[in-house]
Amino acid sequence: MNIENTKAQMRKGVLEFCILSVLKEKDAYTSEILDTLKNAKLLVVEGTIYPLLTRLKNDGLLNYRWEESTSGPPRKYYGLTEIGQTFLTELSSTWTELSDAVNLITNQKN
Repeated sequence: MNIENTKAQMRKGVLEFCILSVLKEKDAYTSEILDTLKNAKLLVVEGTIYPLLTRLKNDGLLNYRWEESTSGPPRKYYGLTEIGQTFLTELSSTWTELSDAVNLITNQKN
């Protein structure tokens, strides 16, 4: 069994939740989102995040706006929609339940 494949699948499973959580407090452009994820040791490449941001936008969870940049082309800032806020609240609840269950199982003494 390939441990790297399993680890990658685990990361992919929480990536959507993490991106929505990054945008919970304030709008951000893609580089900021990537930096936040990388600083948390959740390694994500641009080729993964752009399609995911597009899918989240198409699902009505995110919106975006263009903002002029002083150091280059305009930047696309993503933010949560009202539906996205509700979705994130549900994911947070599910994450807590799942995390508690996994911790209970993996921390049991034999």
